[in-house]
Amino acid sequence: MNGSAPRTRPDVANGLLKKEMYEYKAPWPVYGLDWSKRPGEKSFRLALGSFLEEFSNKLQIITLAELAYDDYVRTPNTDFVKIAEADHHYPITKVLWEPFRVGLNTPDLLATAADHLRLWEITDEINNASNTIGANTDFNAPLTSFDWNEVDPTLAVTSSIDTTCTVWNVETRQAKTQLIAHDKEVYDVAFATSSTDVFASVGADGSVRMFDLRALEHSTIIYETVMPHPSQVNASNQTQSTALLRLCFNKIEPQYLATFHMDSTDVQILDVRVPGVPVAELRGHSSTVNCVNWAPNHRGYLCSGGDDSQVLVWDINNMSMSHNNVNRYNQDPILAYKAANEICQLSWSCKCPDWVAIGFGNTVQALRV
Repeated sequence: MNGSAPRTRPDVANGLLKKEMYEYKAPWPVYGLDWSKRPGEKSFRLALGSFLEEFSNKLQIITLAELAYDDYVRTPNTDFVKIAEADHHYPITKVLWEPFRVGLNTPDLLATAADHLRLWEITDEINNASNTIGANTDFNAPLTSFDWNEVDPTLAVTSSIDTTCTVWNVETRQAKTQLIAHDKEVYDVAFATSSTDVFASVGADGSVRMFDLRALEHSTIIYETVMPHPSQVNASNQTQSTALLRLCFNKIEPQYLATFHMDSTDVQILDVRVPGVPVAELRGHSSTVNCVNWAPNHRGYLCSGGDDSQVLVWDINNMSMSHNNVNRYNQDPILAYKAANEICQLSWSCKCPDWVAIGFGNTVQALRV
């Protein structure tokens, strides 16, 4: 698989970013979204994945128009330029750039999850304005999500609708281990911050489970969804718990992770050292929460987005963290932004930590926070 990388103009660190918001209109609904982890001018690249219920999805890479040379096609009234695109048949459930390894001359890689886990590479081809990306390899599984280990980028872990999680060696394209992680579909999985062995997952059974690759015969249930009162359920779902859809580890204090229920307006903050009860619950959204992401450079900041079109930034350092039911609820975000449509995805840049990207409809916005 070959593609081409853009020739780029001066680095974003040189004061090039003057606006508070940059916008891009994609030709399809956006779902997959991730900032590049590379330094310099590449740090303001975004990978986008479409979500079409048909066999004609796309993967795109965009960068700011002022960071790309003039041979890339500009679209009127948009701040970004498309610098690469590839066909991706099934909808992309997640896209991630490879964690950057300082001092190593590694290829510029990203991965996507859908019917398989696919690796993609952009190679430098100067004077080629018609850039394409092609699949390098496939990992065979129907996937809901995945995570790329930041300590050891040879490792990735995937989650699947078949109740399993699989840890892969990205370099050899071989599975290191596969385990039945939940009783029902697994919806998300993430490595614990700064660990190559510990990861957690959430799923349709309503639990958060932690695993250690050094002792896979055991797992720890960190949190289970509280069953609704019988008066709140009907005969068809009395035995069902509410699914947990996503989870995200704090980037600075890995004992904390955030998760949320299906069709819920609240975000739960869990302390893995004290399983069972959330230490905080964030109650600022007026409609369903769809995505959460911790700040890469601040131990307390968390961003959430939902169907109420709101992007909220929270500071859990200012909250009363409680291991009982008293004083754990918070309704006061420190920042709020109202978009034009439901927020389906967000990504907080690790190289430009003042910037959060959000996706809603066919629009991507980069917001200065």
